[in-house]
Amino acid sequence: MVKNKPSTRDDYIVFSTITTRWFDNDVYGHMNNTIHYQLFDTAVHEYLLKQGILNSKSGSTVFLVVETGCKYFNELAFPDVISAGIKVRKLGSSSVTYDIGLFRGDADQASAQGHFVHVNVDRVTRRPVNINDENRDKLKLLM
Repeated sequence: MVKNKPSTRDDYIVFSTITTRWFDNDVYGHMNNTIHYQLFDTAVHEYLLKQGILNSKSGSTVFLVVETGCKYFNELAFPDVISAGIKVRKLGSSSVTYDIGLFRGDADQASAQGHFVHVNVDRVTRRPVNINDENRDKLKLLM
């Protein structure tokens, strides 16, 4: 089996800083694998909220996660400060595929990297809805 190489900072468009918590570590002394997915979610939603793409309280549409995955290269642990890089790999009519890299401090290679697929759905019916042109333009900035 060939081990993939970690991505670098140059592979991403936007970054956010996330501080780890004591709670994030597990009995093995490193960040539990489930936390990586929470960090992916946090990084993506931070961008969506800051850009006005998502109104999580009263918007007519919301984004639901339909797929996610992660590859691990180096351990992360509290008290690491993580820089989360994101980019859009694919933009469909109602879906977005993000690539996310988690970097320890100012490291150039990702400690973990993954993907995250969102589908834009009607808040009530949960049926897919096309991403409007204004939001599509904001997401294209991550390509």
